[in-house]
Amino acid sequence: MSIENQPPAMTRRGFLQNSGIGFGGIGLASLLQQETIAGTLPAHVMPRAKHVIYLHMIGAPSQLDLFEPKPELVKRHNQPCPAEVTKDRDFAFIGKTSTLAGSPFKYTQHGACGHHFSELLPHLAGVSDEIAMIHSIHTEEINHAPAQMFLHSGFGRGGRPSFGSWVSYGLGSENENLPGYIVLLSGPKGGAGTSLWSSGFLPSIHQGIQFRSEGDPVLFLSSPKDHTAQDRRNVLDALSDLNRQQLATTGDPEIETRIEQYEMAFRMQASVPDLMNLEGETKETLALYGAQPGKASFANNCLLARRLVERGVRLIELYDADWDHHSGLDKRLPAKCKETDKPIAALIRDLKRRGLLDDTLIVWGSEFGRTPLRQGGNAKGNSVAGRDHHKDAFTMWLAGGGVKGGVSHGRTDDFGMDIVENGVHVHDLNATILHLLGIDHERLTYRYQGREFRLTDVHGSLIRPILA
Repeated sequence: MSIENQPPAMTRRGFLQNSGIGFGGIGLASLLQQETIAGTLPAHVMPRAKHVIYLHMIGAPSQLDLFEPKPELVKRHNQPCPAEVTKDRDFAFIGKTSTLAGSPFKYTQHGACGHHFSELLPHLAGVSDEIAMIHSIHTEEINHAPAQMFLHSGFGRGGRPSFGSWVSYGLGSENENLPGYIVLLSGPKGGAGTSLWSSGFLPSIHQGIQFRSEGDPVLFLSSPKDHTAQDRRNVLDALSDLNRQQLATTGDPEIETRIEQYEMAFRMQASVPDLMNLEGETKETLALYGAQPGKASFANNCLLARRLVERGVRLIELYDADWDHHSGLDKRLPAKCKETDKPIAALIRDLKRRGLLDDTLIVWGSEFGRTPLRQGGNAKGNSVAGRDHHKDAFTMWLAGGGVKGGVSHGRTDDFGMDIVENGVHVHDLNATILHLLGIDHERLTYRYQGREFRLTDVHGSLIRPILA
């Protein structure tokens, strides 16, 4: 599927606008159905997932202290790293430093699959058999903001559409009263900021909408004081008439986007307060997540993600801050795991018991991983002190939505420095997620400034061993 970025009179977009159909409400599925009937395109693959909950741990958790036991690394803790391992390689902050740092945390195997989890993740270990581990992810950017952009847009700088925007563009929304792409934050934004959910050069109706835990869930959602719903309706009707006159004159698709966004905001005034109110959840459910109504927390966001899936929201991204552990890893990493381990496991359990896990894909990960080398500290005791950025080998995991639970894919060397089996590029990961949603990543394209763009650039292969 490709949409031309040219004057409306020359394109399918122009035809849709002039015929009154409207481009914003048409997703990939309906376009493909029409074109398949016409015989111009084969059908895309059968979707296994209808929704994605993307859990991004901003700053990059250490895979070596959570998911990848390395006995040889522990054995050689505080010893110099063999020169051949770091030859011709620099790191973001430690430069040529090469002191090995084994994890101080104990590992055990869990579930029928035998996934390894460190002692920091007891709750997630309890749903081990639902999870497909990928231990061989690699990326192309070594610093946070570019790597975050690369993971979510396939490009290390701003200006490209985010993953969620591509999904929204391709599939549209299942709920006319809520955006199809919603973002929830716990802590500050990542280094790339709001670019992580930008629509880039796609129509702006596909950008992610950030919901907030305090005050108005969406900025300016509430009407002014003494302003009734009918007053609001009258204003929007008058504004819509003016915008439609301008649309008929210019054919600018962003005017149609503006009309639709105003209407969506009006509908959200009724739908969002009920969505954000957790008081109606049972005590057992609140306890399962560790959620507290009215409090901003990652636990509350996980519960809200389940509620958004129930309401048909296509793509929900949760960004959780403060995983950038260049120092104090022995205390800071356990603290972050304590905040997130229980809610994530609860999300998997809750979706499964409600029959929602089969068509909801959960993705957990970050922009890159951490080195097996010590950053800071000294050779005394067992402390790792901190770890530097590592783009060449790290772990992400998926669950639900067409994924084969209990699978372990890819392998790194004895130190966790390099991939030795089944490397997975970020483009491969994104291609696979799109495939699970029923989208062929090579055909989801958009013509901009004279060339076809896609999320996976000119790369990307499916990670077939993790597919159910």
